[in-house]
Amino acid sequence: MGIVAIAAIACGTDETVSVSSAPVDTQVPASSDASLTNPGGASAASLETIKNNLPLDFPINVYQGDDIVGGHAVNFSDIVAQGKPVLLNAWAGLCPPCRAEMPDLEAVSQEFKDHVILFGLDVGPFTGLGSEQDARDLIDAIGVTYPAGNTDNARVVSKYKILGMPSTFFITPDGNSIRSWTGALSEDKLRELVTELIAAS
Repeated sequence: MGIVAIAAIACGTDETVSVSSAPVDTQVPASSDASLTNPGGASAASLETIKNNLPLDFPINVYQGDDIVGGHAVNFSDIVAQGKPVLLNAWAGLCPPCRAEMPDLEAVSQEFKDHVILFGLDVGPFTGLGSEQDARDLIDAIGVTYPAGNTDNARVVSKYKILGMPSTFFITPDGNSIRSWTGALSEDKLRELVTELIAAS
């Protein structure tokens, strides 16, 4: 497993251009239900459509939030297939801006928990910014409760174009990434962008 050099960025950059789609990589058996229903009752995108729209589907080892994401070992597409917009936040256990952003992520996650799923993806082992234990220690120290975990697929860094840390991706229920943000987000900016994501979904 190689290490990718990534900058820890305290101020953010916003990209509203969609991340390009790429072939799917899955290792965890996918849900057999191809047509899922979201909480509002509208028909959600099929799992196949979601996988095709995502830059990369990847297996996740869930640290916390099993009840929200559907288990301890899931694919990212399974989280998206729940029919809610998803915030994918790439972070690492030894990333100071990530640590600073986590309380704001927690606040917004709690405020919008019925409308959006926030998932914190630990990419520290791929970036040289911490191990799985460093990530778990940071979660415990900050006291965040939103779902978090890691993947063994290093391609997530290149396919999602993670150029700095933290990086956040705003994904519609059909798997399209409509915005990415490199750097820490404030609670107010998160609230604004989540509201826009919900409206676009």
